[in-house]
Amino acid sequence: MSASLPDQRVTVPADSADGRAFASGRPRRVDAASRGIGVRTGGRIVAGALLPAVILVIWHVVTTSGLVPAYRLPTPESVFRAGVELADRGQLWTHIAISVQRVLLGFAIGSLIGLVIAAVVGLSKLGDVLLSPTLAALRAVPSLAWVPLLILWMQIGEESKVTLIAIGAFFPVYTTVADALRHVDPHLVEAGRSFSLRGWSLFRTVQLPAVIPSVISGLRLALAQSWLFLVAAELIASSMGLGFLLDDSQNNGRVDRILLAIVLLALLGTLTNTILGLIEKYLLRRWT
Repeated sequence: MSASLPDQRVTVPADSADGRAFASGRPRRVDAASRGIGVRTGGRIVAGALLPAVILVIWHVVTTSGLVPAYRLPTPESVFRAGVELADRGQLWTHIAISVQRVLLGFAIGSLIGLVIAAVVGLSKLGDVLLSPTLAALRAVPSLAWVPLLILWMQIGEESKVTLIAIGAFFPVYTTVADALRHVDPHLVEAGRSFSLRGWSLFRTVQLPAVIPSVISGLRLALAQSWLFLVAAELIASSMGLGFLLDDSQNNGRVDRILLAIVLLALLGTLTNTILGLIEKYLLRRWT
């Protein structure tokens, strides 16, 4: 005599992902790669925030314990209160907005000119011979050396400040991209020419995709340089901006505001670099 087992059936909704996989006889697959990318990104953020957190704790300990006098290194709380005080007066956001505007304008102008000159120097032997020595000499001029000349030529308006930032942004883009264009694989160029590609079509199809990583590297260096040149630019008889806040706080002995301006410059530089990194990922997917 044989015993029969009860008929046990599993009901799965047909319109669900599990239901479709069950009906098709294929097991459901989990996108492990996407999940791994998310884990790695979160891990990088946590690891990147670890050192600033340690520095903040050490800063708090040495200032609150009296190891360093407050007139030399204020506590993190006093720096935060200085920021709140400026924000309540409506000055903090004005300083930030004006500095960001100057950096973005100077960065855009300097980077665009740098890309154009880099294309001329990197793709043309005549352009290389004519322009490279002069640009190499100008690159060695310190940023503050331009200040008196820009004041003489452009007075003390926004033009002089944006121009100085543009000078700072120009050279990283120019040097990085021009060098990359000089070293594009000649076999790729010949292959493009064999398909009747010339001039702009050859540049857009073959040479530009080959140097996209170098373009992004140059832009990131230019953005960092723009923030460095900002402080020098805002020393040109400026009345607003983070560079002005640094100079004015030094004259008034407000060390808390000096540290506040330094922290804000670091945060803004990191934020803009992160945005440029996202643009880099998009361009690399688009062109490579």
